[in-house]
Amino acid sequence: MARDYYGLLGVAKNAGPDEIKRAYRKLARELHPDVNPDPAAQQRFKDVTAAYEVLSDPAKRQVVDLGGDPLAPGGGGGGGGDPFGGAGVGLGDIMDAFFGGGGMRSRGPRSRVRPGDDALIPVELTLEECATGVAKDILVDTATLCSVCHGSGCAEGTSPVTCDTCKGAGEIQQIQRSLLGQVVTSRPCPVCRGYGEVIPEPCRQCGGDGRVRSRRTVRANIPAGVGDGIRVRLAGQGEVGPGGGAPGDLYVEVRELAHDRFTREGIDLHCTVQVPMTAAALGTSMSLETLQSVEDLDIQPGTQSGTVISLRSQGMPRLRGSGTGNLHVHIEVVTPTKVEGRQAELLRELATLRGEEQPELSARAHGGIFSRIRDSLAGR
Repeated sequence: MARDYYGLLGVAKNAGPDEIKRAYRKLARELHPDVNPDPAAQQRFKDVTAAYEVLSDPAKRQVVDLGGDPLAPGGGGGGGGDPFGGAGVGLGDIMDAFFGGGGMRSRGPRSRVRPGDDALIPVELTLEECATGVAKDILVDTATLCSVCHGSGCAEGTSPVTCDTCKGAGEIQQIQRSLLGQVVTSRPCPVCRGYGEVIPEPCRQCGGDGRVRSRRTVRANIPAGVGDGIRVRLAGQGEVGPGGGAPGDLYVEVRELAHDRFTREGIDLHCTVQVPMTAAALGTSMSLETLQSVEDLDIQPGTQSGTVISLRSQGMPRLRGSGTGNLHVHIEVVTPTKVEGRQAELLRELATLRGEEQPELSARAHGGIFSRIRDSLAGR
């Protein structure tokens, strides 16, 4: 029994060539194995492809209209329902055949010269260097332009030659025939790797890459106000690209070292100053060395531990914009751990003058811990 090729495409028997083509194009998009991996869909794709092959050929279509099957054995249409003959044509090739003038997509040779990568190097800075800014000479190890071939990759006195395989196109094309016409696919040339040229005699210094690894010294001007993790960009100081391509950028990442006196919070600084008990009680003035200068620190009479005195504009400068942070001085009142002799007498005298109860008298009046337990048990 002859197959219903019109039914497979879903068109009427009087459908024109354009309608048949649109129907097949729609079904091919839905059923192609690249899109629909279902085995049933793959079989339907073969069936509708065979139907299109028959109905788009006037002679084969006439056989169908007369009740025959041109694809059946002895039917005059050849064998099998796969007009692509197992060539492995992709869905993209089918769409290109409809819309792209046969599927030809020429890319042309690619350049050997490519931009270089960026590089990152850490640099350790003290708090003072972060505050004032500094110029640092940094030793970096990057790819640099080959001094022999200057990026061409060729030995002295030689130059690249056109690839014999692709004739300079950088790609080779493969032509496949289908019921849709010629489908042309392209891939990079395996000999020149898509460059369209080959280097017959590579430079001995760089091996044909146009660049070499080398160590060099770079001057990095680090601005005032930087902090831990901040990156400073040095344009064009990174890796030279293949073929002598434009170098990338070098990023210098700041690693701020811990300071022995100051801690940092943004643009503000903090420090702790120990003040003797007597100085905190009577008040005093002392010199404090900041990052910028030496300042007078006024300790008011009766200052307690934990008091914070802020010195304006004695912190860190802003990295962007104007202004400077503050220095916050945390006061720690130091109480002597051992007092005896004349010092103890003077403190007792002070306690008496102030009417303060002395700890040892208080303990004697109330008794020790064992006395209180005894009195509790006795019901006193």
